[in-house]
Amino acid sequence: MTRPMKLGAVIITMGNRPDELRALLDSVTAQHGDRIEVVVVGNGAPVPDVPAGVRTVELPENLGIPGGRNVGIEAFGPCGADVDALLFLDDDGLLPNRDTAELCRQAFAADPKLGIVTFRIADPETGVTQRRHVPRLRAADPMRSSRVTTFLGGANAVRTKVIAEVGPLPEDFFYAHEETDLAWRALDAGWMIDYRADMVLNHPTTAPSRHAVYHRMVARNRVWLARRNLPAPLVPLYTGVWLLLTLVRRPSPPALKAWFGGFREGWTTPCGTRRPMKWRTVWRLTRLGRPPVI
Repeated sequence: MTRPMKLGAVIITMGNRPDELRALLDSVTAQHGDRIEVVVVGNGAPVPDVPAGVRTVELPENLGIPGGRNVGIEAFGPCGADVDALLFLDDDGLLPNRDTAELCRQAFAADPKLGIVTFRIADPETGVTQRRHVPRLRAADPMRSSRVTTFLGGANAVRTKVIAEVGPLPEDFFYAHEETDLAWRALDAGWMIDYRADMVLNHPTTAPSRHAVYHRMVARNRVWLARRNLPAPLVPLYTGVWLLLTLVRRPSPPALKAWFGGFREGWTTPCGTRRPMKWRTVWRLTRLGRPPVI
């Protein structure tokens, strides 16, 4: 008989939400099936008290979201090799259903080319899923599962073979678009990504702009994302479309100033290793409903 997939979980924390973290850990422990080994990474902060059996890593400085998650990955061996897949969960999230881990195991076992599963994020009070949390253009119905071209950073499961093949999250991004960078590399390597409406993470409704660095990081990392991953003719198209969309959305003057500062930074600073995706991957993204210019 084939053994059940072994799952681990990576949670990064700034140490400022101890009650929410404890509730999340309890919800992971309550999952059906084999025990999920958990690593909590204190990203430049002490880790609050955690239950026995939960491993912790405390970093002396904040490495950003991708940097902190990469440390968590390596806690499971090189590229997470000690487990078959890793759950990445926000520390103020909660798994309300006890079968989420088992659904992940079943999904990966049924489809050997499925590399990433992204969960549906729902507000715990209202049950509402924000449109921006449905990672596709046709986002009106969050209850519809589908193949997608990116995933949600704090509510997902990644097969560790993907990380071993295409590499970890881009640490220099610090915050924003690191998931799409990994997603594009995974798709270029032949893996698939599923959005599953039946796998739920409860998370309070928040605005991404609550982060002070939001507008600068979003703009800079959009440019880095294109420079790192897109064929040369698509780089100006992708960045130009996002420039126009930003102007149409009419952000406040301070936000727009920060955005343009980040946009300029994206062109004038190193973006990391450039590995442009194959044109057949561009076509795959287009067939999945999101050509890599929008």
